[in-house]
Amino acid sequence: MPSNALAHTDTLMPFMRNVARCEGALRELNLMWRLIEASAKMNCPQEAHSILPMVAATREGFQRLEGDLVTSLVQESMGKVMAEIGTHARHVIDIVVRNLYERTADVGFLATDQELCRFVAGTDNARPVLARLREYRSKYTVYDDILLLDLQGNVLAQTDENSPVEGSRDPLLAQTLQSQGYVETFRATDLRPGKPHALIYSHRMLHPRTGEPVGVLCLSFAFQEEMQGIFHSRQNEDQRNIALLLDADNRVIASADPLWVAVGARVPVNQHGASPLLLHGGRTYLTQTVVAQGYQDYPGPPGWRGQVMVPIELAFLAQANRAIDQLEPAIAQGLLAHAHRFCPPLYDIVRAADTIRRVVWNGQVMSAGPSGGAQKLKAVLEQIGETGARTNEVFDQSIRDLYDTVLSSSMRDSEFLTQLLVDLLDRNLYERANDCRWWAQASVLRTLLADGVQGAAAACQMLEHINSLYTVYTRLVVYDRQGCIVAASRPTCQDGSSVLGTWVEPATLAAVLALPSTQSYHVTPWGPSPLDDGKSTCVYHAAIRAPDNDGSVLGGIGVVFNASGEFAAMLHGAVAGKLNTVAVFVDRHGEILASTDPARPVGQHLELPPDMQALPAGASLARAMVHDAHYCIVGCSASNGYREFKVSDGYRHDVLALSFESFGAVQSSAMDAAHRQRTVLVSDPPAPDSQEMATFFVDTGLFALDTQGVLEALPASAIATVSAGRLPYCVGALARKAQGNITGYVWVFDLGHLLRGTPSQITPHSQVIVLEHDGRRIGLLVNELHGVTTFASHRIMQAPALGHYSGQLVHRLIKANQGQVLVQCLDVEKLMSILRRPAEAAARALPDDAAAGVADTTPAHRLAA
Repeated sequence: MPSNALAHTDTLMPFMRNVARCEGALRELNLMWRLIEASAKMNCPQEAHSILPMVAATREGFQRLEGDLVTSLVQESMGKVMAEIGTHARHVIDIVVRNLYERTADVGFLATDQELCRFVAGTDNARPVLARLREYRSKYTVYDDILLLDLQGNVLAQTDENSPVEGSRDPLLAQTLQSQGYVETFRATDLRPGKPHALIYSHRMLHPRTGEPVGVLCLSFAFQEEMQGIFHSRQNEDQRNIALLLDADNRVIASADPLWVAVGARVPVNQHGASPLLLHGGRTYLTQTVVAQGYQDYPGPPGWRGQVMVPIELAFLAQANRAIDQLEPAIAQGLLAHAHRFCPPLYDIVRAADTIRRVVWNGQVMSAGPSGGAQKLKAVLEQIGETGARTNEVFDQSIRDLYDTVLSSSMRDSEFLTQLLVDLLDRNLYERANDCRWWAQASVLRTLLADGVQGAAAACQMLEHINSLYTVYTRLVVYDRQGCIVAASRPTCQDGSSVLGTWVEPATLAAVLALPSTQSYHVTPWGPSPLDDGKSTCVYHAAIRAPDNDGSVLGGIGVVFNASGEFAAMLHGAVAGKLNTVAVFVDRHGEILASTDPARPVGQHLELPPDMQALPAGASLARAMVHDAHYCIVGCSASNGYREFKVSDGYRHDVLALSFESFGAVQSSAMDAAHRQRTVLVSDPPAPDSQEMATFFVDTGLFALDTQGVLEALPASAIATVSAGRLPYCVGALARKAQGNITGYVWVFDLGHLLRGTPSQITPHSQVIVLEHDGRRIGLLVNELHGVTTFASHRIMQAPALGHYSGQLVHRLIKANQGQVLVQCLDVEKLMSILRRPAEAAARALPDDAAAGVADTTPAHRLAA
């Protein structure tokens, strides 16, 4: 959302309190650096000559960073809200379309029910048709009414006794009679009196013998009830936003809160790159509008869209729990190392802040020590130190705020994604439980099992017709009391064999024969099934009972759900367009039921954290964690059932949906970086015998140098890999500059390699400290700068003598922070002695001007501009 956020920065800023606070602090610091520069120029221009380039560089860099940081905070805050409401809007429309797809199949099949057709044709009036329709509605509870009408629109049968209808003049009847398929109608209709609108699926019914139209079947979908279930199943806890379903004219046809935005209201929409800031009812909203993706070639009702709106004054309210505060420090630091991939502005700002910190560190080094009686300069230097420390503080907090915004956005999006997936799963499987129970009532199948194989051809034909409408099934099978399959759709398996004449498992047969009523069903445990060509699935079974309704079970029907195809389609559809993201369905034991990750196929075991494995039904969470040696944002949601399915019907099969958004490989140095970030040194009050030390890190160890020997710090990224023969510990040469011009070169030595015996890894945080001693200059590669700290003399003690390099180099120890932290002081003279011979020999390997720089003893600017 960068361009939109940029265009609306002035409008958005007053509502982004965290950003406004950050901007205020940055503006104040910017002013302080300007005042320091102006004060130095006016009060002590000669004395401050050497520090003015540093102050100017700090001010200019700070000014650039101030604008970038505020802009990025606005962009990411805006992006977080837009992503969240966009996912919510997608949830609304996708759930609706997938649900209504099932309705198109239902009406097409029920309209061919022979008992119903004979009743409408007037050839079989004795059958208890109303009881049959109520039996259907007791299974498919998404319908609030079912009606049978004749050619004149007279109602022959109706299930809803509370809204009786004698006849209808609705034009949908004529349209349905002229159509060979279903007709979908959404508006006010006399078929559902007293309702402002109804969603009706109608299909013509044909005479069993002549094939001529004899009437119309109408299924009335419980639209308002269903929409409230969709809205409130995942309503945000603080109810800051409102979810809507819109028609093609941008009118609200369903609202999560009709008192807020009423049904029938016309609202502005955000589509095709339109402005997300929209005005409605005197309030400004951030808005996301999402069109239907379609499902199984069904596009959904024409023009329907999901929309979520959040008032601008509520959009950016601070969350009670910050995502970054819950992170393990090593994961937080490791993720930040990959910021260039998931948030380039954050990465750029971190790099720019490192540059400013280095300049501030250099200023602190410069301001350390006696000022030669120049009180005016001393005051300027003290102000540089104080302002530098405050600058680092503000940068750390601002970057942390930006990081948290980016992180929490990804976590919330992952959580929403998995919530959508378990909703889709439960709603889909609800239909499977309905289908098997209803189809078990078909007279053709009951007659087949009662009379023997004479009706097998008719049964197979009916099953093929069903399978053509309900394409989510691999096949449908009917078996007798012995478990022998006597009829099937698509009977030929992939290996060329037929399922006809094969047998269902004894345990499944026993469970089906024991089902107590027509409302009961049985689901086989998840696993490979011969009925699905060896692929893992669940098969839904219902008992087929005798035609005379004496309750005796003659056999059963099994509907073989194409789990491999349907689950994969759900997962792939959900992660489409999401880079570096995979999703899986797993059971409570971690067995993978479906996956978009080629490295995690179906059947493999996935290790889950205990709290995810035990996540309560209907609950969800998201966190940053390490997965497959990558830093990932992981979302997890547990299924909760739908309507009575897996809620009150006795069946349980908990499924977890997980998404993994990878941000990059685990950084081996992340733990060290996290430790360095947490390390704080407390300065002692200045005293005549106290000492100011420039501090820095090698790995997690704190080291110190006397500020009098430190010239400056430079970025390690500027090291040139110049060949120096076999010069030990040398990683290259580094140019030093003043006023933009190169004044010389120094060899850079890897201090970590010298101390620990193994080469250091150069990271974006790595720095080079330039030292001068007895007219010689070298650079030391270190992991990170810390600051300039004053230590009282009683905290400094001699280090015990050791024989190896590190023992010779560390000649004093500082017991900082009341003895809680140990700082190692380097002996610069000993360090120079150790490196003297190799460095002098290597000077001949540098270019002429570089060699001159190494050997140069002329005083240079202590700080590069």
